[in-house]
Amino acid sequence: MSSILLLTSSPRAESLSTPIAVDLAEKLKSQNPGSVIVRRDLAANPLPHIDDLFTGAIRKPPEARTAEESVAVETSDKLVNELLAADTVVIGTGLINFNIYSGLKSWIDNVARAGQTFKYTETGPVGLATGKKVYVVLASGGVYSQGPAAPLNHAVPYLKSVLGFLGITDIETIYVEGLAFGPEAAEKAIDAAKSRVQEIALAA
Repeated sequence: MSSILLLTSSPRAESLSTPIAVDLAEKLKSQNPGSVIVRRDLAANPLPHIDDLFTGAIRKPPEARTAEESVAVETSDKLVNELLAADTVVIGTGLINFNIYSGLKSWIDNVARAGQTFKYTETGPVGLATGKKVYVVLASGGVYSQGPAAPLNHAVPYLKSVLGFLGITDIETIYVEGLAFGPEAAEKAIDAAKSRVQEIALAA
């Protein structure tokens, strides 16, 4: 059974990254009737940020952890399993202070687990979460895909770097940008993103 992991992270009620990411996941599911969507709304249900207890617990085998340590890594274990089981990952985020929302960063901190989603070898780290396609829906008031503000877009390079570290390199970004440039520009950006979502779904 095919699994689509849907991660949304915008805390904004009028978010555009969230509905477009949801629409993409649902269209991909409709093209593959046997698939399921596993959704994590990282804004409505924020994950715990990692702490000293967590970082100590993940360095121990499960049988060596205390009861408190086992609880500390329980959510992380679930998140890792969801990622590894997914064939497709759809990520929705806004560009906040030139990067991703902190809730999405917390998800990354929880799934980047040595021995599970990556491993260290004599020739360097090797990603273990391979064979997945990732779609990133990135919404922003300005234009960051190109032009003078592009160097300030740390979200896409960061996601590509960290997901690549985990073994995921097939990544496409759907920009919903220029939203602060007036109603006409916003409408054009939204239509372009929706059009790309439709193209992706039809090609799936």
